[in-house]
Amino acid sequence: MPPEIQALIDKPLLLALVLAIGAVCGVAVERIGENLNKAERRRRWQARKGKILRPAFWPRADPVPPKPINPVATAAEQLRVVMEASFTARPLLNAGERRLLSVLDKALAEESPGWRAMGQVSLGEILASPNEAAFLAVNSKRVDLLIVDADCRPLHAVEMQGNGHHLGQNTAARDAVKREALRRAGIGYVEVVSGDTPAEVRAMVRKLVGRPHSSSSPRT
Repeated sequence: MPPEIQALIDKPLLLALVLAIGAVCGVAVERIGENLNKAERRRRWQARKGKILRPAFWPRADPVPPKPINPVATAAEQLRVVMEASFTARPLLNAGERRLLSVLDKALAEESPGWRAMGQVSLGEILASPNEAAFLAVNSKRVDLLIVDADCRPLHAVEMQGNGHHLGQNTAARDAVKREALRRAGIGYVEVVSGDTPAEVRAMVRKLVGRPHSSSSPRT
């Protein structure tokens, strides 16, 4: 018999201690094995269900890199870009719209002095909607001219239509969107074509103001 074993037999307390330590280690190893088996069975079950859990010791994927910042997203970058560019002024209205604005100004001064006309007004400035998608659909659209009252409240949009304006399908669709949004906001919408005379425009203004007139009104 090896002397080590004989020494343990001669010392029963030491032998009992060694056996106890061995038992504890055996139980710990057995439990670790059981936990590993349970984890493997759970992983296989979740794989069948289409939901694989990544063990804690798996390497994590690299973080998604942040999206590049818009080069003109900040005021400083916008200023830099503008300082490097060239600009030229251009008229707010074309020739036909300018003539119409002049006639409107005179007619409004005669028929309703508190009203006035403004050019190239953004719908996003005169319309509001709790529906974000609907607002974005009209936010960047404009009307050629807008008649407002003395408090600058929008009353009537006036669109100048040249020859062949409605030949394009997209143009007609955009006008329909503007017309419907204005209608829902209680804002009038009228069209003046290039062939309408100043007398016809004045008759339109009288009609909008609510006064009787004898002249034929332009197309609406």
